[in-house]
Amino acid sequence: MRIKPISVLLKESSENNENTLKRSLGPINLILIGIGIIIGAGLFSLTGIAAGQHSGPAVTISFVIAALGCTFAALCYAEFSAMIPVAGSAYTYSYATMGELFAWIIGWDLVLEYSVGAATVAISWSQYLTKFLSWFDLYLPQQLTMSPFESIKGVNGELISGIINLPALLIVILVTSIIIRGTKGSAMVNAIIVTLKVGVVLVFIAVGWSFINPQNYHPYIPQNTGVWGEYGWSGILRGAGLVFFVFIGFDAVSTAAQEAKNPQRNMPIGIIGSLVVCTILFVIFAHVMTGLANYKEFIGSGAPVAIAIEKTGFPWLSKAVVLAILIGYTSVILVDLLGQSRVFFSMSKDGLLPKVFSEVHHKFRTPWKSNIVLCAFIAVFAAFVPIRVVGEMTSIGTLLAFVMVCAGVLVMRKKQPDVFRPFKTPLVPLVPILGILTCLAMMTFLPGDTWLRLIIWLAIGLVIYFFYGRKHSRLAKETSNLL
Repeated sequence: MRIKPISVLLKESSENNENTLKRSLGPINLILIGIGIIIGAGLFSLTGIAAGQHSGPAVTISFVIAALGCTFAALCYAEFSAMIPVAGSAYTYSYATMGELFAWIIGWDLVLEYSVGAATVAISWSQYLTKFLSWFDLYLPQQLTMSPFESIKGVNGELISGIINLPALLIVILVTSIIIRGTKGSAMVNAIIVTLKVGVVLVFIAVGWSFINPQNYHPYIPQNTGVWGEYGWSGILRGAGLVFFVFIGFDAVSTAAQEAKNPQRNMPIGIIGSLVVCTILFVIFAHVMTGLANYKEFIGSGAPVAIAIEKTGFPWLSKAVVLAILIGYTSVILVDLLGQSRVFFSMSKDGLLPKVFSEVHHKFRTPWKSNIVLCAFIAVFAAFVPIRVVGEMTSIGTLLAFVMVCAGVLVMRKKQPDVFRPFKTPLVPLVPILGILTCLAMMTFLPGDTWLRLIIWLAIGLVIYFFYGRKHSRLAKETSNLL
């Protein structure tokens, strides 16, 4: 239960030597990092599912409600990231408020989310790349786009077994090499990627706007069928729960706090700014999509955006959307790998993990050994494990982190009310409490196997903590020296 004082955290963040990270990110870089992970393929699939099965055209309201729920947690993150501008995100904040054990649980939990997320996205990226190349009569050997545990039927009915998912392996290695060469370079690549995929979203909005059929908006809120969650206001709320997961990812901005220039000012701008930009884009995107096609046409469709595109008479937009998904997934992998290595960096600096994870490259000032180890771990999963085994990139760990950060604001306001806060979460305790309740409500709707996976992973983490982390804890050694 030992707590790491804020004064110690601030001292560590202000150090400037070969073992510290380089501060090179401005507010625009931070906003783009947030947008980079928030705008993924989920926007192109979940919007149609939410509209078709739950909200109808009022899916725009679902997006606003979901964004409001995220805002509670975002405001709490903004307070902590400005007050404690250290790499590690929710791990660091929990260490300063609830103690080492809680910090370990959250840090270990975030590692699962980032690693499984990056591997899953890499596998899906490979599938979309194969599809995209086939439109131009470019075909990769099928054995090199699947894991050894997968097989498909060929053109002549023969069974083709996979050997290795080479594209998934290569994208993880490529993104890792970009990250190792420096956060500023990674941010520049991310900025280009974000610009491209936001451009595709804007093209869809601009082209689709003139083809909107106003009749598709009537009724704007379809009458409830008598089943909770099927249209009506209950459907809007159920839709909000579904699209909520499109927003999750802005917390990755806080992992870069120790590499931000003027973090007291820029971190709140990056976190809240990315959320605001994405909310506006999502609402307009959903409005155009449900205006192009009747919401009932999206029911049961795995590619709802394709249905909307058909109404425009511009089939090339389908290729643009797949390209946007490819680009979007690349930036999600980049931010996932960046965030994970920074959480490991902080845990290693605290002695809870081996020193290899906090050794910084003398030239690039990045935790390069940690990047390589994590790259190998994730690349193996991406190359040799089927996507159904790796699992969907779940949000349960992120939601748990949200709960801990919101609770941390309450604890810190009570225990240390006089600490300097460059940014203050408004309406405390209301906002943190609403954040906790919103995230807990979302967690209860997640499937049981997701909870089981989290429990097993945390159990493994606790074994590592009690056999290694507790004994090597830097804070424990400093405390015993004082005694």
